[in-house]
Amino acid sequence: MPKPITIPAKAYARRRKQLMRMAGDDAILVLPAALERIRSRDTHYPYRQDSDLLYLTGFPEPEAVLVLVPGRKHGEVLLFCRERDPEREGWDGPRFGPEGAVEAFGLDDAYPITDLDDILPGLLEGRSRVYYHFGRDQEFDLKLIGWLNRVRAMVRQGAQPPHEFLELGHLLDELRLFKDRDEIRIMQRAADISVLAHEAAMRAARAGMHEYELQAEVERVFRQHDAEPAYSSIVGAGSNACVLHYRANNAAVKDGDLVLIDAGAEYRGYASDITRTFPVSGRFSKEQRALHDLVGAAQAASLAQARAGIPYEAGHVAAVETLTEGLLRLGLLKGRLEKNLADASYRRFYRHKTGHWLGLDVHDVGEYRIDGESRLLEPGMVFTIEPGLYVAPDDTSVDAKWRGIGIRTEDDVLVTQDGCEVLTDKLARSADEIEALMARA
Repeated sequence: MPKPITIPAKAYARRRKQLMRMAGDDAILVLPAALERIRSRDTHYPYRQDSDLLYLTGFPEPEAVLVLVPGRKHGEVLLFCRERDPEREGWDGPRFGPEGAVEAFGLDDAYPITDLDDILPGLLEGRSRVYYHFGRDQEFDLKLIGWLNRVRAMVRQGAQPPHEFLELGHLLDELRLFKDRDEIRIMQRAADISVLAHEAAMRAARAGMHEYELQAEVERVFRQHDAEPAYSSIVGAGSNACVLHYRANNAAVKDGDLVLIDAGAEYRGYASDITRTFPVSGRFSKEQRALHDLVGAAQAASLAQARAGIPYEAGHVAAVETLTEGLLRLGLLKGRLEKNLADASYRRFYRHKTGHWLGLDVHDVGEYRIDGESRLLEPGMVFTIEPGLYVAPDDTSVDAKWRGIGIRTEDDVLVTQDGCEVLTDKLARSADEIEALMARA
């Protein structure tokens, strides 16, 4: 197994410095950790750290708050976290504690989370701007307002409360949109693990199985390589593939079915996102192959637009034109190309966009439009390209031979200086490649 990949402490420090430089010396930035969530009664969902806190520190524990105070002489990077507690650690595992957190994560200082109430008002005082994600955590919103009010109450004694409150995402989302070398290495590992998982599922597929057995195959490979699902895996056989966010994964897989698997590994917090559609029998029918080839042509058309200086939206436009032309050629749409495009007739068979940003979140942060215009692609952006076609099983407007076919092909793409790189390129994509892979199994 390849050696684990981690992000070095200096990379986190560089990100924090960049963010504080953007915020300015009279600002303060407040980032609480993700909340722990109850699954049922006294069991919890697996804990996943807030992506922004992860991006800036790598700190994995709940009940923590990162405070960045640019230009503060006594330290700019402060963390409030749980103290060491041998009794609780016996139940839940080791904690860093404030001292351990400073050493492990290269912080200026750390305090017990129980001291937040006493210390934060003093940090807010004298700062003119507060950057924070308002509205995400109502309980923390109220605490922050309370701390601000305590500073305001001291105005007559000369206190200077902040007077501007800004959405942290305006700064941080732009930073996160551009992946550095360390992030790209981790995203490539997540992609490589996902490729192995999809190959395992294709090799294991047999008529008579259930969708959840293929899901188990995919997620076994994730865990085998120290990764976990980046999102709930979608495994849709037959007409279930026409449900875009199909979740049940409990139907039997029948001979002649196509199986659509949309599943990606998360490695060290970074997501991958792959979709492949393959025939359980190992051979596409004539109609299945025709639609699969069309989706492949749309993906290729979109990929041709994945280079610096091209509007992000151009990839979707290229995919839509290719799909519409093909649907007219195959007889699923009627009329002239221009009118079908103008009327968006393709939306009966293709209801979603052709991709999304990818990173610490599977649908990652970052603006798609700037001043109303589709933003231009730049090196370091990573996004998915995922055209599809979905013919509803009860769509009587088309020939019965097309009904119930759902196909999506999705890959992860990095924009480079001189074009693009498909991080998931090792996985069989065309009908011929998929059939060859399944034949070898």
